[in-house]
Amino acid sequence: MTALVYSEEYKNHNTGNHPENQKRLDVIVNSLKNEGIWDKIDVIKPSIASEDDILRVHTEKHVKYIKNLCESGGGYIDYDTFASPQSYEIAKLAAGGAIKAVDLVINNDINAYSIARPPGHHATRDKAMGFCLFNNLAISLEYLRNKYKIKKFLILDFDVHYGNGTAEIFYEDPDVLYISIHQNPGTIFPGSGFVHEKGAGNGEGYNLNIPMAPGSTTDDYIYMLETILGPVASKFNADFYFLDVGFDGHVDDPLSSLALTDDFYEYAVNKMKYFTESMALILEGGYNLDVLSRCNIKMINALNNINSEEYYKHELKVKDSNQNTFNQIKDVFSPFFEF
Repeated sequence: MTALVYSEEYKNHNTGNHPENQKRLDVIVNSLKNEGIWDKIDVIKPSIASEDDILRVHTEKHVKYIKNLCESGGGYIDYDTFASPQSYEIAKLAAGGAIKAVDLVINNDINAYSIARPPGHHATRDKAMGFCLFNNLAISLEYLRNKYKIKKFLILDFDVHYGNGTAEIFYEDPDVLYISIHQNPGTIFPGSGFVHEKGAGNGEGYNLNIPMAPGSTTDDYIYMLETILGPVASKFNADFYFLDVGFDGHVDDPLSSLALTDDFYEYAVNKMKYFTESMALILEGGYNLDVLSRCNIKMINALNNINSEEYYKHELKVKDSNQNTFNQIKDVFSPFFEF
């Protein structure tokens, strides 16, 4: 069973013609309604995250900066991150959507998908960037740790961009295994997320980056996840699982150079279901409206075991550069995991 967490109020994070705009959520919702999915599953409204929830992750200076910027009329924070007058409240609501999703997972033993904006995985403790104001996933994780005393967390992030904010927040935390599969950061924002960035201090070995060559296909992604995710997840043995969802690695997305097909998003859910019966999904990127429509249907159907198939029952065609990356990961992470 899957629940969705969504609010019409997300439209009030008004970014105009920016690539990250309300049309992204509208097409997801409308496609689910047109397919008859929306009326068959629970759709829950989020509550605004409290200041205490946000301050477990972000500095007081950062929170005040976003609040003051919005109260003064909003504007660009950097060259691509925009806040409108209501964005502070809506960013708290997006964080609250992630919190509502994890509550649903814990209390109802179901999958829960927070369809929210603004996204969050680029936001660091003290900086907004990459379209993100607050780090929704990190806020919900710390909420879980505080309220339910959950100890170990696994995050699989397949947005095309490295979730540098999430990685930085948990970089020295041995109880959070952050696995990010993304386009090679030498070719795309944010310019970090290389294999050698493996965590630090007690968290060394728990930040696992899988940088993929431009042009990588669904076969390339399946090869990497089949060889890496199983042994890593099995040894780590998390108590709670997050799927950080980005649709911008699709071949038709305008902001990336990967070549994923619709089938990947179904595969990713099915792969995670090997390790957990329930998970929280948090929406990040994806900027082709048709892709968002189609692939969310496939992903949610896979969560509900509807028309779900395994697409890796064929010989995988893998780029040499990605095989080399796997060998590099195997070498760098050999003190921590066996592949």
